[in-house]
Amino acid sequence: MTVTAPPVTSSFAVPRDVAEWVDRIADLAQPRDIVWCSGSLPERRHLIEELVEAGTLIPLNPDLRPNSYLARSNPQDVARVESRTFVCTPREEDAGPTNNWREPLAMREELRSLFEGAMRGRTMYVVPFAMGPVGGPLTRYGVQVTDSPYVVVSMGIMTRMGAPALSRIAEGAAWVPAVHSVGAPLGYGETDVPWPCNPTKYIVQFPATREIWSFGSAYGGNAILAKKAFALRIASALGHDEGWLAAHMLLLKVTSPQGTARHIAAAFPSACGKTNFAMLRPTLPGWKVETLGDDIVWIGPGSDGRLRAINPEAGFFGVAPGTSRETNPVAIDMLARDTIFTNVALTDDGDVWWEGLTPSAPDHLIDWQGRDWTPSSPEPAAHPNSRFTVAAQNCPTIADDWDAPEGVPLDAVVFGGRRASNVPLVAQANSWEHGMLIGATLSSEQTAAAEGTVGALRRDPFAMLPFCGLHMADHWADWLAVGSSVANPPAVFQVNWFRKGRGGRFLWPGFGENIRVLAWMLGRLDGTAPGVDSPLGTLPAEGELDYLSAGVSGEEWGELMSVDRRALFAESDDTERYLSTFSPRVPVAIYAQLRQLRVRLASGE
Repeated sequence: MTVTAPPVTSSFAVPRDVAEWVDRIADLAQPRDIVWCSGSLPERRHLIEELVEAGTLIPLNPDLRPNSYLARSNPQDVARVESRTFVCTPREEDAGPTNNWREPLAMREELRSLFEGAMRGRTMYVVPFAMGPVGGPLTRYGVQVTDSPYVVVSMGIMTRMGAPALSRIAEGAAWVPAVHSVGAPLGYGETDVPWPCNPTKYIVQFPATREIWSFGSAYGGNAILAKKAFALRIASALGHDEGWLAAHMLLLKVTSPQGTARHIAAAFPSACGKTNFAMLRPTLPGWKVETLGDDIVWIGPGSDGRLRAINPEAGFFGVAPGTSRETNPVAIDMLARDTIFTNVALTDDGDVWWEGLTPSAPDHLIDWQGRDWTPSSPEPAAHPNSRFTVAAQNCPTIADDWDAPEGVPLDAVVFGGRRASNVPLVAQANSWEHGMLIGATLSSEQTAAAEGTVGALRRDPFAMLPFCGLHMADHWADWLAVGSSVANPPAVFQVNWFRKGRGGRFLWPGFGENIRVLAWMLGRLDGTAPGVDSPLGTLPAEGELDYLSAGVSGEEWGELMSVDRRALFAESDDTERYLSTFSPRVPVAIYAQLRQLRVRLASGE
């Protein structure tokens, strides 16, 4: 076995505990050689050259999409595998009802047998990384070992990867060990495949010891362990112990025509337009929206007595289908160069395409599995979960403070689901505690029989259902505690872009018109936007939101903002049943807010 020397400089040395851990993993997985990653540009270029030679990456037309590549995964390795994702707390009850649990010692034995010789014939890369700006008070560090160069290149985009992070660890910063293998050892002289993986898959988090082990997949968050595994599951456990929050949220900055800037974090379940909202292009003159992040936010008390927020990631890993010049023009501009696309289609002139990118499909494509495709083909050209991976600095609307080490002051928190009924376009919560009830009971309505009963609520508390590394109700308690740790916590709002009217038509146009809702929110923060009380909180006063200019009629506006007390009271019964599934850990404040909501609904307040 050969080892590429760690990137030691005069300013730091590789920590002994990291080196010893790497040796232990190497003894178990038996790689052919070990490479310590520095995060340098020449290193990245070399890895990409190797991936192109191996057939893992296909260079795109440099005139159309400079410095960009297409990867095609194994058809059995295309998405998160939630059924094979485990949170192994010492006690089963601490994982809660939303996580798959295994007894930690038993799981370690399973993993040891899987990883024994798993990297044979491959290179093991050592990838030190920072989640957040290096040196920031909310930043945390990790080291991932992996036998996938595709994962190394992706980590280089999605994290602050390399020597600076290792230097901080050498100075004493705590670090999270993350072990990853595609689970496809190579025998002597055996020919490799472009996308090695294994039918057996494990993504395992050990919150008590801050460890991550992943086996069998090279795709997305299954293998880029800094994302969901660290930044949400392990980080939610870290935050629980240390007094901060890991949130599945976007982070944006809104500036009014008068120059007032506010920072807003928003949680949306899947298919609710999170990335589109993070990169909103306002239709109102004079307003400006800038992006800080589209997926994960860490929130904690700052030295100034306010809650502050960072985007711990350094890139965007977004879903391609549905992204277009009409739905998200900022994203389209962001993807013009320096992007890795995975499982999208290839055009005849060497560019990429996916469903929704253009009004009509090209006459011929090569689909995500490398097959000829035409508009008459029975399957989509791009996989529904096809992705783009691109550096945050590529985003045309990236905010100048997105990488601020101390984070940004958090002015408001927004929760939104995909609700066809009952929930108005926007409402401000009465208090932080009321807002936490909204977050804990966040939901979308089932839209197809295949998903369950049409109209039934699919709960996704704080949009963290697959991503919480502890008992979900303990996470709610953390939100309550962190908010109460500052004198003036952020305002909380609920939005619903997806309410439908008669005939099933969406009542609100969404996209760039959502700036009108943001403008009202900022007015509430400034004390300049009147509101009216309702059982759900404060609604915009008549005339405070110019819906006519958004193409919404007065009748549609009435439907959009209506509050059906009877329906909402019935829904509160469902909410109570839902909360009972987390008993006895549901915070008292959450139940108290539900009781108050029921009183308001019954009394006509």
